[in-house]
Formats: sequence, structure tokens, C-alpha cells
Amino acid sequence: LLLVVLPPPGPTSAAALPVVINTWAFRTAAETAWRVLQSGGSELDAVERGCGQCEIDQCDGSVGYGGSPDESGETTLDAMIMDGNTMEVGAVADLRRVKNAIGVARKVLEYTKHTLLVGESASLFAVRMGFPYEDLTTQKSLSLYSEWLNQRCQPNYWKNVVPDSSKSCGPYKRLGRVTYKEEQTISQRSVQNHDTIGMVIIGVNGTVASGTSTNGAIHKIPGRVGDSPIAGAGSYADSTAGGAAATGDGDIMMRFLPSYQAVEYMRMGTDPTVACQKVISRIQKYAPNFFGAIICANTTGSYGAACNKIPGFTQFHFMVSSPLLSQPTEQVVDCI
Repeated sequence: LLLVVLPPPGPTSAAALPVVINTWAFRTAAETAWRVLQSGGSELDAVERGCGQCEIDQCDGSVGYGGSPDESGETTLDAMIMDGNTMEVGAVADLRRVKNAIGVARKVLEYTKHTLLVGESASLFAVRMGFPYEDLTTQKSLSLYSEWLNQRCQPNYWKNVVPDSSKSCGPYKRLGRVTYKEEQTISQRSVQNHDTIGMVIIGVNGTVASGTSTNGAIHKIPGRVGDSPIAGAGSYADSTAGGAAATGDGDIMMRFLPSYQAVEYMRMGTDPTVACQKVISRIQKYAPNFFGAIICANTTGSYGAACNKIPGFTQFHFMVSSPLLSQPTEQVVDCI
């Protein structure tokens, strides 16, 4: 006799498997992942193809090629994929001249004993694995870059330097004496600059996989790596508990390992929505104005999301596919 104990009614979603959940209203990514699952593909296949769809579509200009140029005008990519059965992770960061970042991350998982490869060397690995070198620059990213230069390189990510980074372009040198002051600026990320696809998949047997792909913070200092390719920060998958993925201001969020934290809350029996909210409120204590959101799903197929409320960002949209929905469906939560 199979006994299914459903959680009490509340903010929790009804539970059914499999479930695909991804950040933002990236519909084609959700549809692609769902199609892979329906045609017998593995959870990892579905994550790779779903996030890969966003790389092709250049979702919101913040995933894939031709978006978010760094300070030198180059677009570089970060991605990761995680297998919740084995706890193996494959990730790439600061990947240059290769478009299919999550595909390369999958190859790190499958063909190496490593977890994370970075920069030029990650590109060489990608070529060895059969990925073509391609220019990630487009007219769009070039114009974003020249507009930024014309605006005296505003906004940027420097502090405590000369010349004054809030008024002029570099090259910057460090100030002799650093004065520490509270950073209370609202995140430079605008809500239009979404910055990541994160995806969590719970298979029909409760197997969990997760992944992310992004071109990172626009106008970042070259070499910057955010939360997306870091296990436990950008996403986390554990088939004994659930999965989570984060999006937003990675420089702040990655310091809290939000995806790992959310999965641990769910392991303790916390409802996915509440797990997501607890993670957001924990970061709020230190960075009340951060831009960010997180999605959570447990192994029964319950899911939830939460976001930090700041001016211009009061609701978070995400996609869910499940047997209870006739098609991948956009859902929305109010930020806290």
C-alpha cells in the first residue's frame, strides 16, 4: 500500500512529478526542458537543453552571447549543471568565445574529475570537447559598450579608487587609505537586466538536477565570477531533499550560498515557499537593497519562490511545468 502524505493546504503548490521550474518568464526554456523529459530524456539532459535554449534565444540579453559586455567590451559566460543523485557538478566561468556554456559545463561533469574550469583554459577544454570557437560579440553588445563609455563608464563595480569611479573611466589605481563606509546603494542591476536562467528539475522518481547559465553582470570587471557557476550559490540539487536556483545580484547573493541553504531548509521539512523566503530574509539583514530571487522545489514536486522587494521590483515571475498544468505556465510571487 502506497501512502502519500500531502502537505497541509497553504502557500504550497499542489505536488506532482515530474516538475520543471525555472527563473523568469523564459517560456521556451521551460517548454524545451519539458519536451526532453516527456520524450524520455534524463533530468540532466532536460536541464542542459532547457538552459541551452536560453543561450540560443539570448534570454533577455542576460544569457548567452551578445549581451552584458564587460569593462573591455567582451561577453563571457558562466554556467553550471548539478546531478542530485551523485552530487557531481560541472561548471565553467569566464568562458570566452564559446556559445554553449551549459553544454561545456556538462562535459566538465562527464569527462573530468573536476568541478569548475575557468577563463581561457575552459575555452581550450571546450574546443577539445568539440565545441566551435565563435565570436560572442554582436552589434547589440558593441552598442551597449559604447553607450557605457559615453556615459563616463557608469555604472561600474569599482570603489576606493582614483580617479573617482562614480564620475570617470579608469584605468583606476587604489587609494592610499581605504575608508570603509556602509554600501547602501540600490543594486545596479535593473529588473530588465535579469541576468540568469536557473532551472530545477524533479524527475518522475524524485531525481533532482539543476543548472544555470548567464553572461554575468553587465560592465563587470574582467575576470569577475558571480554566483551562477558556484554550486550551492547559483543552484543546488540533492535527490534526498530537493533543488533550488537563485537569480539577481550574484556578488551579494553568492556570499550566502542561498541555493544550498534553501535545500537544507527543505531537507528539514520546510515548505519550499517558506524555505525560499527564509533565504531571502537572511540576505536582507546584511543587504536590504539587494536585487534577487530564488526558486525552490522538493522531491515530492512541491515548489515555491521568493524575492526581495526593492523599488521597481515587487514581483518575481517564474515558469512551472508539471502534470497538473496543461502547459508550461508562468507564475508570480509578491516580493517580501
